[in-house]
Formats: sequence, structure tokens, C-alpha cells
Amino acid sequence: MRNPQPGELPSLFTRNNVAVITGAASGIGHAAAQRCAEAGMRLVLFDRDATLLADLAQALPVEVRHLAGDVSRMEDVEHLRDFAFESFGSVSVLMNNAAISGKGSDNWTGLEAWRRIMDVNLWGVVNGVHAFTPRLLDQESRSAIINTGSKQGITNPPGFPAYAVAKAGVRTLTEQLAHGLREANAPVTAHLLVPGSTFTGMTNAPDGRQPAGTWTADQVVDRMIKGVEAGDFYIICPDGTVSSELDAARILWGAQDMIENRPALSRWHPDWKSRFDTFVARELAQ
Repeated sequence: MRNPQPGELPSLFTRNNVAVITGAASGIGHAAAQRCAEAGMRLVLFDRDATLLADLAQALPVEVRHLAGDVSRMEDVEHLRDFAFESFGSVSVLMNNAAISGKGSDNWTGLEAWRRIMDVNLWGVVNGVHAFTPRLLDQESRSAIINTGSKQGITNPPGFPAYAVAKAGVRTLTEQLAHGLREANAPVTAHLLVPGSTFTGMTNAPDGRQPAGTWTADQVVDRMIKGVEAGDFYIICPDGTVSSELDAARILWGAQDMIENRPALSRWHPDWKSRFDTFVARELAQ
């Protein structure tokens, strides 16, 4: 008898399963908590904002435990792990989602901003993986680790370099993690969630309105759940202005920068812009 394929396995996002979500007080984490609650999951929510976290926990119609802390502190993440397993005995979904914006960092200034962004956006995920993975392997039941990346860590647009560096690290970390788990024939899978332009606490417009072309956090979470259930590793979300086909063309062009020894970030180089536009038009026409 053949082994079941990922899409044929029972959903992890189902009643009584346990989800641990960092950065749960707002944005994609908040939407994930609501969506998991709708599925009847039990939740362990983590965020620096204790007040917003408590308000969310009180509003959800399922068993919820919540803990305030900082993902950049390994002792806080280890406390979260122990708290989750002591509360419910197992974890089905770990979502390493907490992040801060890249504002305030430049290529050669803002060193303290760089350190904080790297500590939260990259080391926060490293801490989550190191704290939880051994326990997930020990429980011997199927589970998933979902790390929230960013297209800035893949196509690497100019601006906010610390954020792009951190998210590129999350991508590499998660790729290595997925490979290691697969080679170990583990019942744990790893997935890289890559939101498109999303209306969250980090991207709010000054007037509080949703910017044109953005997805909602709910749309990102719906795509995330479908991707995990299908067994996808790369869960790359489009948005209202960027299609999956355009994402693919941009990613392919970026990879070819190295192969063809173009200038760094040639997509934004004035000598290459017209060639990039021609390439994208050709890719989208296929």
C-alpha cells in the first residue's frame, strides 16, 4: 500500500488540535488565531503586547492560553514551549510569525535598528525552531512548522535592507529545516509563508484605510492553510496588483542576475530596466 500524499492526510487545522502562534496580537498572527479558532483548535498565543493579546484571547470561542514575551529572547520562547505543552500536552501547528518593520535601517547606518530587526525577525524564528522542534519530534504525531517570510527576502527590493536580510535568512533556515526533517523521515513538516502586499499593523495607511491592491490578513491565512494542507513548502501569496505569474517572473529574473553576472538588483538598475520589462512581458504572455 502506498504512503498517503500530503493532500490526502487529515487536516492539522481541525477541532482540538493545538496551534501556537507568535506575533498573535495583530496582523497575520491575529487573523491566524481567529481562523484556527473557527476550526475549533485550541490555541497558545504569544506577543509582546500583553493587553492586545489578552483582548484577543477573551474574544475567541475556544480554549486559549496566552503569554506575553519577546521572541528574540530564547528564555521567553522556551517558556512558551513549556507553557504550550504543559497546557495541552501536544502541538500540531507552530507558526513562527512575530516580526517588526524594517523602518529605521539603512545599508550603513542605524546599527541598533539592524540589531533589533535581526533579533526579532530572524533570531525569533531560529529560537522558535530550536525550542520546539525536538519536542515536536518526540511527540511522534504529525505537526507543521510555518515560518513567515517575505518577498523582500526573495526578490530583495531596495530599501529597508535589514528587513530583507532577516527575511532572506528565514527563507534559508526554513529550506534547510524542511530538508532536514524530510531526510529524518520525521512526522514534522516545515513551510515558508510568503505574504504579498498585506494590510497589517506594519503596513497601515496613515488614514487607517486598507491601501488599494493589498490583500487582507485573512486572505493570507486562507492561502496558508490551503498550502499546508496541500503539502506545499513555498506558500507565496499574490495580492491585488501582483499575480502569481508576475511573482514567478520577478523571482526568475532575480535568480538570473547571478547566472548572467548582471549588476546587483538589476531589475532596478537604469541600464537594465527596459530589458526587465521586456522579459516580464514575455513571461506573462506565455
